[in-house]
Amino acid sequence: MQRPVIYQLIPRLFSNTCPKPVPDGPINVNGSGKLNGITKESINYIKSLGCNYIWLTGVLEHSHDADYTQYGIARNNPHVIKGRAGSPYAITDYYDIDPDIAENVDKRIDEFDACVQRIHKAGMKVVIDFVPNHVAREYHSDAAPKGVEDFGAGDNNDMFFSPSNNFYYIPRQKFSPHVDMGVGDDAYVEFPARATGNDCYTAFPGACDWYDTIKLNYGVDPANGSKHFDPIPPTWLKMLSILRYWASHGVDAFRCDMVHMVPVEFWNWAIGNVKAHYPHIKFIAEIYDVALYRPYIFEGGFDYLYDKVTLYDTLRAIETGNVSAACLTSCWQTVEGIAPHMLNFLENHDEQRFASPQYAGDAKRALPSLVVSATMNTGAMMIYFGQEIGERATEAEGYSGMDGRTTIFDYWSLEKVRRLYNRGACDGRLSDDEQVLLEQYRSVLSLVNSEDAIRDGAFFDLMYVNYNNPGFNPHRQYAYLRSGTDATILIVVNFSDEKANVEVNIPRHAFDVLGIKPRTVRATELLSRQRHTITFSPDTPVSCSLRAHGAVVLRIPHSKAKKGGDGTDLYDKNA
Repeated sequence: MQRPVIYQLIPRLFSNTCPKPVPDGPINVNGSGKLNGITKESINYIKSLGCNYIWLTGVLEHSHDADYTQYGIARNNPHVIKGRAGSPYAITDYYDIDPDIAENVDKRIDEFDACVQRIHKAGMKVVIDFVPNHVAREYHSDAAPKGVEDFGAGDNNDMFFSPSNNFYYIPRQKFSPHVDMGVGDDAYVEFPARATGNDCYTAFPGACDWYDTIKLNYGVDPANGSKHFDPIPPTWLKMLSILRYWASHGVDAFRCDMVHMVPVEFWNWAIGNVKAHYPHIKFIAEIYDVALYRPYIFEGGFDYLYDKVTLYDTLRAIETGNVSAACLTSCWQTVEGIAPHMLNFLENHDEQRFASPQYAGDAKRALPSLVVSATMNTGAMMIYFGQEIGERATEAEGYSGMDGRTTIFDYWSLEKVRRLYNRGACDGRLSDDEQVLLEQYRSVLSLVNSEDAIRDGAFFDLMYVNYNNPGFNPHRQYAYLRSGTDATILIVVNFSDEKANVEVNIPRHAFDVLGIKPRTVRATELLSRQRHTITFSPDTPVSCSLRAHGAVVLRIPHSKAKKGGDGTDLYDKNA
């Protein structure tokens, strides 16, 4: 079974070729990428990186400034939209494709289906967002199948909480956030107010609250925490219908937004019901509470969880906060027993770009973090479009300021991505540094599934025998083994600004636990493809030369390999 390697892209941005977008520009000035712009060539490019899933972010219809009333799509009030393009997580119709990313708006679902088919034809799988915790303030479905009732229809809005309501209401109070809601005919008016998506149960959310969204009611009374799950709450039934609808359109996985804000009992019920009909579908959880990792896997039924607050945060702290590389040991210890369910990443739409001034400032520093993310465990790996060529997110695009993130709220075009995309051919001219970085990403990501030791092999941390090793700096270097059926791989990374010649001790215990034998062997460094004769033994440290912000991934074949004339083991598969 292959590990998921996910390429996240926002269609609105990925295939937008506008050469000079202007801050806060409307769609008729800045343009928008389209689903049809995710061409066969661009899909093959993504596959060439070693990816096997494409996450199409922001494909469901969400609040936006553009006018599609001629197509029967109601216009959104600008006062409850964040930015001109709106948040992809303020859904206005769960059953529809966002018209911004369609060339022919009347055929938008057909264009989505065709995009899914192109991805499948390339042997890859499709992820879309499922946003269960909240909807846009002006939610209304005009594309739902016949008989499907809108959220909020039939609610008793005189009650703060009712198990049969879809929303939470603040009776007798007008929605009055601390942002401009307009005046006169232009005003957005909501009475009674409904609770805001980030568990803000007042009529007065602030500018930093998710004021463009409404919290959904899954049968939990926020006043006392009581749960009302029998009979099945109507929100549960409506959400299951949505999941099954998109499963029927060929979606292979759902990236589920803010899952810890939705009761685990719902996930157990919904995931079980979906998989009863579509057993291949994977569920990926965005979650930020380590204490909930195991419940949402074993009780909720999720296949993969974001490992943001352990591995991502630790790697970032090592890179930016002078935290010791030895802290990485606690990351695998925290998820021991559930590591195959972790999803690792260095970037996504919520986080600052690695190469941004607010993070590392230089994409050439990414290799050690990338190697650890991709090879430490056997779960999923994800990258964000443009990461592989060092996108820096240094523009103030409009609603999104210069914050180190690529905007999700504005119509925009990214110069590096536009140049790579080259009108769909994905063969654009890159700088020398960009090309080197791209090849590094290809090398690392391809190992995730090409090497069984990394795909599903055993893990052995080497830090405990190297803390007091004078030839190894545990604060700037990290080392571990992955071992499979035909090889053991020694991985050493260097987070230092200086090159390092290190001596890595391998304990006798590692040989015993992994069932491998000491020997002199011809090994292959999988990133450079160079071959070395080494002594792999508990009595002799392994010497490694690492450049600044470098990594060594040394493949050591097992003793069943052929013998060379000098008695050393040979292995020519990766020569």
